[in-house]
Amino acid sequence: MKESEEIIQFLKSQTDETRRNGMARFGIATGKAFGVPLPVLRLHAKSYKKNHPLAIELWESGFHEARIMGTMIDDPKQVTELQMEQWAGEFNSWDICDQCCSNLFDKTGFAITKAIAWSARQEEFVKRAGFTMMACLAVHSKKMDDRQFLEFLPLIVRESTDKRNFVRKAVNWALRQIGKRNVHLHKEALIVAEQLMLSEDATARWIGKDAYKELTNEKIIKRIKEK
Repeated sequence: MKESEEIIQFLKSQTDETRRNGMARFGIATGKAFGVPLPVLRLHAKSYKKNHPLAIELWESGFHEARIMGTMIDDPKQVTELQMEQWAGEFNSWDICDQCCSNLFDKTGFAITKAIAWSARQEEFVKRAGFTMMACLAVHSKKMDDRQFLEFLPLIVRESTDKRNFVRKAVNWALRQIGKRNVHLHKEALIVAEQLMLSEDATARWIGKDAYKELTNEKIIKRIKEK
């Protein structure tokens, strides 16, 4: 039996209908899901690290948790731009989008390019992926220059009027994470948040107010200054 088949067999054995129903209530597509929690996936994935061919097979199976495991075990150095486009085009839930960006895509050599390009796309989860990537880069990429994050801010403003729930939350997430990266970016993100708070658009105002609330929290400010 192939490794991918063994993994899928294991995932099927962990099926939890109660959790699967709970996933659906949170807006996750469960048509090909088993209801396996993330900690179980992460633990099982440790045995298969940096296995690009296996990751591809798991993704191609179409099973929700198998795809998430694929993002955990793939090798960022072997991920191609074509693969990123194909996978992003198949995102059908916010969680698969976020897991893929956080576990894999933000560690590839195409992360910045795709964050910028996808932020302008019309497909809901592809656009979400663009801003999720910005948020993940702000957290994970310790050596990235501030100038790159400053270039993300106008994109946040540009897309702040997209009313779709999964997009607006990702735009907000990107703004908050950029603002929490360091003192300099905190100042610039606050300027953007204040700008959005004055917008005539309700979605932009919500993004601005929510980001401003977090970025002016005393504990957050203290943490930023201690970095």
